[in-house]
Amino acid sequence: MGLLQVQGLVKAFGSVRAVDAVSFEVRPGEIYGLLGPNGAGKTTTISMISGLTEADAGEVRVGGELFGADPQRAKGMMGVVPQDLAIYEELTGRENLEFWGRLAGLGAAEARGRAAELLTALSLSDRAADAVKTYSGGMKRRINLGCALLHRPRLLLLDEPTVGIDPQARLNILEFIRGLRASGTGMLYTTHYLEEAETLCDRIAIIDRGSVVACDTTAALVGRIDAKTLSIALAEPVVALSPALVAMGLTLAAPDRLVYHYRPSATSLAPILAAIQAHGFVIRDIISEETDLEAIFLQLTGSVGRHGP
Repeated sequence: MGLLQVQGLVKAFGSVRAVDAVSFEVRPGEIYGLLGPNGAGKTTTISMISGLTEADAGEVRVGGELFGADPQRAKGMMGVVPQDLAIYEELTGRENLEFWGRLAGLGAAEARGRAAELLTALSLSDRAADAVKTYSGGMKRRINLGCALLHRPRLLLLDEPTVGIDPQARLNILEFIRGLRASGTGMLYTTHYLEEAETLCDRIAIIDRGSVVACDTTAALVGRIDAKTLSIALAEPVVALSPALVAMGLTLAAPDRLVYHYRPSATSLAPILAAIQAHGFVIRDIISEETDLEAIFLQLTGSVGRHGP
């Protein structure tokens, strides 16, 4: 049985169905990715699972029991890491952790002890007595994550936990999250960094316009999707692409390299290459690569540049 079971969740705002019959399951010790473009319904789904927003239809089960049957029990089993930082800038890192621990029902001594454990685990012990307003973006993200872990939740909901931080800070957080998975924590994880999801998540659901359009392991998604990536090396660097080439689906991955995602069974590459040359670019090399999660995402959602929080 899954640690989290979501069945037929629906949420409408006026005439718009932000979430439309979404169903999935998160197992213990699994990182389950929920990916989608801006406005796809990811954050609304997390809000309904955590009880912040009431669903119009559908059900949420945590640990096999309906959320609504005992909301306090369900909330006690889960931790929520919101996209917007839920920390107090004027308090120290230690004070933030102890505060959220007390809110989670821990006694004063237990909250202090647990805060000390997390400060060590998150490599923040040396800054524990400093006000959070003096922290870097990555350090604030780590404290934000720690605040959801004081009560040792079995289920963790992470909404864009690495947004807006540098690559090294992101790697630190991802390694910590992998450690949580190894300890048996089940996690629902949203991100707009597709390469991050590809390497981190055990299974992935892609949601678009409120509906789940695909759900499987990355390898299985790649195997069933008709998509490849064309990498086109240019003889000279390019400052920008014309609107016509962008409209055809070409993107500038580097000053001297174009990328084009396509379906081999339905796309002729000749017009694409002819258009590149017609715009005065000299093609130095062409490599057709196996698809990755980004290509799958673009094919399923039809979204170029629309993916995000």
